[in-house]
Amino acid sequence: MKKTAVIFSCALLGFACVFARENRAAGQGKVAGAKKAPAAEAPLPQMDKEKIRAHVKYLASDELEGRGTGQRGGDTAADYIGKQFASYGLKPAGDNGTFFQAVPMVGVKTLPETTFQFAEASGKSFEAKNLIDFVTNNESQTEVADIDAPIVFVGYGIKAPEYDWDDYKNVDLHGKVALLFVNEPGSDDPHFFKGQALTYYGRWTYKFEETARRGAAATLIIHRKDLASYGWEVVRNSWGTERSYLKRDATAKLQAASWIQLDVAKRIVGMVGLNLDKIFQQAQLKEFKPFELPIRLKAHVASQLKPFVSRNVLAMLQGTDAALGKEAVLYTAHYDHLGIDPSLPGDKIYNGANDNATGCGILLELARVWAAMPVAAPRSILFAAVTAEEQGLLGSEYLGKHSPVPPGRIIVDLNFDDVPPLGTPEEVEVSGAERTTFYPVVQATARDFRLAIRPDPRPEAGHYYRSDHFSLAHVGVPSFSINEGIKYAGHPAEWGEEQAKDFTEHRYHQPSDEYSPDMDFTGDAVIARFGFALGSKAAWLPGLAGWIPGDEFEAAGKQRLTTPN
Repeated sequence: MKKTAVIFSCALLGFACVFARENRAAGQGKVAGAKKAPAAEAPLPQMDKEKIRAHVKYLASDELEGRGTGQRGGDTAADYIGKQFASYGLKPAGDNGTFFQAVPMVGVKTLPETTFQFAEASGKSFEAKNLIDFVTNNESQTEVADIDAPIVFVGYGIKAPEYDWDDYKNVDLHGKVALLFVNEPGSDDPHFFKGQALTYYGRWTYKFEETARRGAAATLIIHRKDLASYGWEVVRNSWGTERSYLKRDATAKLQAASWIQLDVAKRIVGMVGLNLDKIFQQAQLKEFKPFELPIRLKAHVASQLKPFVSRNVLAMLQGTDAALGKEAVLYTAHYDHLGIDPSLPGDKIYNGANDNATGCGILLELARVWAAMPVAAPRSILFAAVTAEEQGLLGSEYLGKHSPVPPGRIIVDLNFDDVPPLGTPEEVEVSGAERTTFYPVVQATARDFRLAIRPDPRPEAGHYYRSDHFSLAHVGVPSFSINEGIKYAGHPAEWGEEQAKDFTEHRYHQPSDEYSPDMDFTGDAVIARFGFALGSKAAWLPGLAGWIPGDEFEAAGKQRLTTPN
């Protein structure tokens, strides 16, 4: 460790010794504590809640038109964040010496003339209605796709060697249609698909990716509210309008990535005398074997394509150590929201104050404070405001594949998404951190801040896979989001639960998610300071953090270390 780095730790943070003890212990799976909280005693930098408020107020204003991906307001938000990074004196980390990383995308809108017909070998058939019975998108990004192919039922569509599970049993899907259930085999065994917690195998994104890899022309995911954890209206609203995709590369894509209503699936198998409930029970068994139905999907998928370029906004504080400076701690937050919907009555702007102007405000305040440090850390600090999270984590996916610091050199990704401005938190949520070797440091820091760690209240919903940290985890980087829990100073836990429920029912992904002067950004500043402390400790780790043995991302974590940097 270089002398300047030691001076930085002792003079500015005041707890280098604590860092050293925690770092040594982290490698041993436990953290050495201190009698008194270092965060309360040491001169840990303060975060300015009013600066966070100012960022949120502007980013959520009508002027930015909901920060839609591919829309004027989204571009304005990116420009604003880039100017803030520049004003702090940070180094551009985007393309060609700029703060911007171009993310080539294509908007795909499924047109009303799209049709699905299910035809049985004897001649029986029925038409399904777009948006009512099914939703679909052409991921191959062509204007027209005509499909006439047999349907193969593949259970959950999962191949998970670590659980000795294979729904495919070497079935050939090339040019065929995969029919499967959302979610994964039910279990209370934490060692089998993590029990009640959802793994990535249960997510619809995995199912589309896996069936496309196997050559399927189309995939039909059977929607069940209890398995998906959301109703059909969520699927319809998400897929019924234009969706954005990363510009197609060499990766295989489906011509019809689709969801179908449960009753439609029952009708399909019922055409040949099968019972979907019984088929579902068969799909719970390892011995399940996929089978081809004597039924064909005859589909005409018509799409309107709109190529465009969105941008991630990247800035860096260069580390002082010649070798360690090539590694980085990554902070992320998405700046996009849902933009403007002219068809809405009344207010047509999805302002996205909580989701996710708050995360951007925290990211910018972290960038300001880090840049103001008299001496930089030995490792670099990378800040990324990413685009198109609401379109399927696309900006962070692109960043994971094209990061200025390769995944094998990123210590950890700390993400901020929808941090409610409700007052002083007494809890912190860091779901997913427990899956990493960095968790002992997180636990110790939470104790220092006198914050209880609140476990994921609904692990079966798979929230870990729905924010930008997942894109970095997908390429092996230990990653998680930092947020408040539900217990706030001066209020019972029930009050926090009521606030969360009210937001979900009345403002989440609605035009009513707007900035208000009575918002209390104290908690956002606490979360920013907590993130600063974690980032500082990560910058001082003796080695890279990793995934705990047996975690679903362990293999990706090992792969990132063997990929040339």
